[in-house]
Amino acid sequence: MARKIGVMGMGNVGATVAHIIVAQGLADTLVLFDEIEKKVTADTLDFQDAASLLPTHTEIINGQIEDMKDCDVIISAIGQIKKLNQSNTVERTAELKYNALSIKTISEKLKTSGFNGILIVITNPNDVIADLYQKYSGLSKEKIFGTGTYLDTSRMKRHVGKALNVDPRSIQGYVLGEHGNSQFTAWSTVRIMGRPFTEIAQEKQIDLNKLDQDTRFGGGQVFVGKGYTNYAIATAATNLMQIVLSDARSEVICSHYNKKLDTYISSPAIIGRHGIEATFDLPLTTTEIDQFEKSAAIIKASTKDYA
Repeated sequence: MARKIGVMGMGNVGATVAHIIVAQGLADTLVLFDEIEKKVTADTLDFQDAASLLPTHTEIINGQIEDMKDCDVIISAIGQIKKLNQSNTVERTAELKYNALSIKTISEKLKTSGFNGILIVITNPNDVIADLYQKYSGLSKEKIFGTGTYLDTSRMKRHVGKALNVDPRSIQGYVLGEHGNSQFTAWSTVRIMGRPFTEIAQEKQIDLNKLDQDTRFGGGQVFVGKGYTNYAIATAATNLMQIVLSDARSEVICSHYNKKLDTYISSPAIIGRHGIEATFDLPLTTTEIDQFEKSAAIIKASTKDYA
C-alpha cells in the first residue's frame, strides 16, 4: 500500500523531518506545506534535484492542507521559534499564543477536508498543542499524539549511558509528564544491566538530581548554541511515524490523552496503525505519582485559555 505523508511547517524541524523521510525512502508521496510559500517551493525543488541520487523514489508535492486529506500520517512542525529568541527564554510556552492561532486555522481545514489519518505533533508547547488539535479538529483522541517526552527520555538515556560508559540504547526507563519544565525522570522505571539504576547510582555515587536537571534542560543547551533544535526531534517524530505505518504496536512514550487526568501528557502507550492502541499505568512511587499529577495540572492550566 502506498504511503502518503504530510509535513506541516517547513522551518528547521519540518525541513529536517522531510529530509529524513526522503533520504530514507519512508514515503511514496510526501506533501509539504508552509505559510511561507517561497520556502516550501525552494525545499520542494531542492528535494527534486536530489531525486536521481537517491535509491528510492518519493513524489514530492508542494501543497496545501487540503492536499493532505488522504495522508496516512501528518506531522505538525508548525512553530514560532523566533518568539523564543525574542523572549530570551527556552520556555516552550512562549510560543503558545502564536501557535494556538495557527493550529486552530489548520485544524478547521483538516476537519473540512475529511482527514482521518494519524496526526503526530511536534509543535510546542507539545502537550497543550496536541490537546488543542484534538479539540479543534474533532479527530478521535487516539489519532492525535505528540512527541512529548520521547526525546527527553532519549536525552536521559544519553546522560545515564555517559555516566556508566555504556550505549544509551541499553538503558530502559522513562521521563514522564510535560514536555517542559515540570517533566521528571521516573527513576523507579530506569534499569540497566538487569538492575535498577538507582542501586547502581548509589554504589557509584552518581547524582540523580543532576542527571535529571541535565535531561530537563538538554534541549535548552542546543537552543542556546544554535537558536533552534532539529536533528533529534525530527528523528523522534519520524521514528513514531514508522511505528504507525508498520503497525508495530510498540511500547513508546509520547504525549497522549490521559482519561484519568483529562489532559494530554507523556506516559508509555502502545502505538500502531490506529495511533494510540492501548494505555497503561506504571507502578510509580508515591513521589512520582505526585510529580505526574502536578505536571498534568500545569498542562491543563495552559490549555484552558485556548480550549
